[in-house]
Amino acid sequence: MATTSEDLRERRKNAADNCERWLGQRRVPVADRLRHLADVATDDLVDVYGNGGEVAALEQEVAELLGKPAAVFLPTGILAQQGVLRVYADRAGTSRVAVHGLAHLLVHELNALEEVHHLRIERLTSEPRQPRPDELTAIPGKLAAVTLELPLRDAGFVLPSWDELVVFSESCAERGVPLHLDGARLWESTPYLEHSLAEIAALASTVYVSFYKVLGGISGAALAGPEDVIAEVRRWQRRLGGNLYSLFPYAVSARNGLRTVLPLMNDLHQRAVEVAMALQSEGFRVFPEPPHTNSFRVYAPRSAESIEHAAVERMERTHESLCGPWQPADVPGWSWVELVMTPASLEWQIDEIAKAFGELLAR
Repeated sequence: MATTSEDLRERRKNAADNCERWLGQRRVPVADRLRHLADVATDDLVDVYGNGGEVAALEQEVAELLGKPAAVFLPTGILAQQGVLRVYADRAGTSRVAVHGLAHLLVHELNALEEVHHLRIERLTSEPRQPRPDELTAIPGKLAAVTLELPLRDAGFVLPSWDELVVFSESCAERGVPLHLDGARLWESTPYLEHSLAEIAALASTVYVSFYKVLGGISGAALAGPEDVIAEVRRWQRRLGGNLYSLFPYAVSARNGLRTVLPLMNDLHQRAVEVAMALQSEGFRVFPEPPHTNSFRVYAPRSAESIEHAAVERMERTHESLCGPWQPADVPGWSWVELVMTPASLEWQIDEIAKAFGELLAR
């Protein structure tokens, strides 16, 4: 017999299938999406194992955007980061890498760094904030690499200040250890840091970026850095089964995102700031306040089960999707959810977003 939570998940799924309006990423039918890809493709040449065509064009664009000599397109960010950290470990002759305890590398990848590559994890910190240089200094001995996730999603999409990032980068350089940026949401970080992608990337040896989040691509990632490092990562891509025979649909959608969504980052960040302020007037709390990127956490003074019931009922009634499922917060009786501003969010008025969320507390 299905439980209440299982019933609610099924109701949410059915309601989402019938939604006609989305505050977050809009759902597009497969056939429509494929037709759109055909319309925006710019190269008739099909890549073979990632060579040529749209894939090569995408790699060149990413390298130029990030100010790096080379870039490689990979089907997943997990593959990209495993590959580069393995390269650093082999070169350094040590398996020790410094990582935040809340990083995607540790929380969402089934312990892959240790299980697959036998890397030894040194936690910089597990506090819900960016790590500090003194925490790097506190880790003795030789390190193969240091990683920073910008922004740190599981801490609430938090970023360091520009000055803090510069100092941390200098600390890595002084120690002679490569700094790698997990930039799954780096595109969204430029408004808060007030520096270009290339200026941010210049602080690190290598940078990973994602295409399927705010850019709206089908899937895929890129890793940018020195030519010799990227060449070695391509070998690990092959070893780990990541060089698919052809990748052009992913590259077409990624390039389209760079053309059409990347220019909207300032608008999306500003919309996040405005929405966060409006939600607080409705009785919610947000973190960080104000948001560092287009994404932030919303906290509600209702239990997760209660507000999730209200959210699903509203989806069923209005055919509008506001956010994902609500989760229990650390404070009893409170709940939280991630809210991500996308191009679809710009089609909503601030007051109607606030009113829609306010209904979840009133019901």
